[in-house]
Amino acid sequence: MSNPLGSVVFPAAGLGTRILPATKAFPKELLPLVDRPIIQYGVEEAVQSGVKHVVLVTSPENHMTPAHFSPDPNLEAFLEQRKKLDALDAVRNLSNMADICTVHQKHPLGLGHAILTTKKLVRTEAFGVVLPDDVIDASPPALQQMIDVFKEVNGPVLLVEKVAPEAVDRYGIVDATPIGENIFQVHNLVEKPSLEAAPSNLAIVGRYILTSDIFSALERTGTGAGGEIQLTDAIRILLQERPIYACLINGTRHDVGNRVGYLEASLHFALKDPDLEPILRKFIRMHT
Repeated sequence: MSNPLGSVVFPAAGLGTRILPATKAFPKELLPLVDRPIIQYGVEEAVQSGVKHVVLVTSPENHMTPAHFSPDPNLEAFLEQRKKLDALDAVRNLSNMADICTVHQKHPLGLGHAILTTKKLVRTEAFGVVLPDDVIDASPPALQQMIDVFKEVNGPVLLVEKVAPEAVDRYGIVDATPIGENIFQVHNLVEKPSLEAAPSNLAIVGRYILTSDIFSALERTGTGAGGEIQLTDAIRILLQERPIYACLINGTRHDVGNRVGYLEASLHFALKDPDLEPILRKFIRMHT
């Protein structure tokens, strides 16, 4: 079976309120992690998982995120003239790595609404959703792990992670039964339950593989928390109509949408860089 995903959707129209004031005038997904913006890690994950068609969901005012992946002839000519060939290759690779298209979410009406705006562009039975805030270091890539599960179960797949009991009230938690190695069948989804009410410690994190019937479920989903269309509510509707599965991540996830997670991710990826690692460790030793 060839790769079953025709595209990957990146919802990137949020306001980045958890990391203000850095995001007041600058898209959160373009904040750098070492030498690449946050969203590039996700796009590279999609490409490494065999999917080159990327749909960015942005606000109408955000021209910077699509521009990051677009050709820049003037910059390329400058770098070529100055013989900065490594930088030239990096810039050219950005515009060649994926087929990028953009759709605008005019109002921040929730993750479910963001996905609904892509209905006309996502012309495939199944597609991926990558939340840029969750940067995942995994081999094989997290999305590839999910694709492997999708090929086995032939149904929507949620990515889940085991979280500490005291953290369950910060996540959507699945009630699920194991059916294979790191594979679960989902029976219910509970949004931010108390520890006593949580059916498990399997938290939904920022990756989904969805089938086209999610759009019908989203259209039937009323506004939920905060007056937004919640993806979790639509998945719960879909759960009454077809089996849904979960894939337990094998890798390290960083929530870079908050200050602590952003700093942890920066350190994690810097320490993996052979040029930066010895310098950074020396700095840490000097200041601890």
